[in-house]
Amino acid sequence: MKVRQRAVALYFIDKLALRAGNEKEEGETADTVGCCSLRVEHIKLYPELDGQNHVVEFDFLGKDCIRYYNKVPVEKQVFKNLKLFMEDKQEGDDLFDRLNSPMLNKHLQLLMEGLTAKVFRTYNASVTLQQQLEELTDPNESVPAKILSYNRANRAVAVLCNHQRAPPKTFEQSMANIMTKIDAKKEQILLAKKELKEAKKEAKEKDSEKLQKVLERKKRAVQRAEEQLMRLEVHATDREENKQIALSTSKLNYLDPRISVAWCKKWNVSLEKIYNKTLRDKFAWAIDMADTDFTF
Repeated sequence: MKVRQRAVALYFIDKLALRAGNEKEEGETADTVGCCSLRVEHIKLYPELDGQNHVVEFDFLGKDCIRYYNKVPVEKQVFKNLKLFMEDKQEGDDLFDRLNSPMLNKHLQLLMEGLTAKVFRTYNASVTLQQQLEELTDPNESVPAKILSYNRANRAVAVLCNHQRAPPKTFEQSMANIMTKIDAKKEQILLAKKELKEAKKEAKEKDSEKLQKVLERKKRAVQRAEEQLMRLEVHATDREENKQIALSTSKLNYLDPRISVAWCKKWNVSLEKIYNKTLRDKFAWAIDMADTDFTF
């Protein structure tokens, strides 16, 4: 039974990037759990649900009192083992009553020096970022659009690791401010295009070097305003998509920085757009090491 419980716990830690559990900050009193400290009340088993077989429903408070809720299909043997673990137990009983995170990590250390449950989490986070960047990055996109793709890839990691947050108190107001800027920029573009049309007409009627310069200036004004609008719209999309996701946690603690550095170098994106100065200093080794061909 001990081996079965350890195997199922590792399955969840690997497939779902769950924290091992059993570790709490000093003074923490909230009923937070991780994989090894799950209780019977934290999961429900469904032989069939929404067209999928062997579904497990998780619902518990994880680190920092962030709710983890997920419905996932699992291997048949995992499902059978979970039913076995829950037999003759009450809601408040431990699901893995013969396992804790120190025992799990001790076993992993026997398999490989330095291997812990957290390594699975960091590995899966980095693999997810690498895969998402390859899928989402469009070589023909502008730099702001590429940064949006990067943040979406990072968001997939944050969702995997359950890095949630409450929307900032100023979110609604800041979004309203951005939308006001977008509306103003659209008006500016309409005016700029009107002026460009008039400049074209005048340059056609009176062929002069001065009018050609005016025409070129009007063209650049339209182009510049459209680029500014695109950046504002990308920024608005980014803010909306990530209002309840904490992107910085995975970036700081879980992702191999060489992935981000290589991506920036490959697509000529300034590293300052991805890492602040503190992180650039922290990951100086990765900046020196990773080239455009690095793959995790």
